[in-house]
Amino acid sequence: MDEREFFYELGKLVYRIDGVYEEYGRGCRLSSPNLLWILYALNDGERHSQKQICDDWAIPRSTANTIIKELEGRGFVTLSRIAGERREMLVSLTPHGKEYADGILSDLYEREKEVFSEISDAPGLLSTLSELAAKMQKISGGAQTSRT
Repeated sequence: MDEREFFYELGKLVYRIDGVYEEYGRGCRLSSPNLLWILYALNDGERHSQKQICDDWAIPRSTANTIIKELEGRGFVTLSRIAGERREMLVSLTPHGKEYADGILSDLYEREKEVFSEISDAPGLLSTLSELAAKMQKISGGAQTSRT
C-alpha cells in the first residue's frame, strides 16, 4: 500500500464513521450533524468555550454560534463571560438542556459501548489516530490549489 491508497482508504473510513453519526442525528430529527457534536461536547458536564468546541470538533465558528444561540433561545444552554476575554463565552447545559442532551445521546452512548467492547486496543488506536491528526494539521496550512 502506498501513501495515496492509505489516505484514500482512511478517508472512506472516516466518512463512513461520520456518516453513522450523521444518520443517528437525522433519526433524532436534529437540524444538523453539528448540533449532535455540540450536544456531545457539552454533555460531559464541563463548561466549554465556543472556541474550544470549534477547535476540538472542527466546527466553523459561525455554525457553532448559530447552533449555540438557538440552544440558548430554547433554554438548553447558558452563556457566560470568561474573565479577561472580550468576546469569548463559556457554554454550559442548563438542567433542561442536560435532559434534552441525555434524551438524544443515551441510546448513542449504549451503541458506542457495544462497539467499544469489541475494539481490542482502543488506547493504541486513539494514540495512532491522534498522532496522524497532529501530523495532518501541520500540513493543512500549506494546502494550495494550482491549476493551469
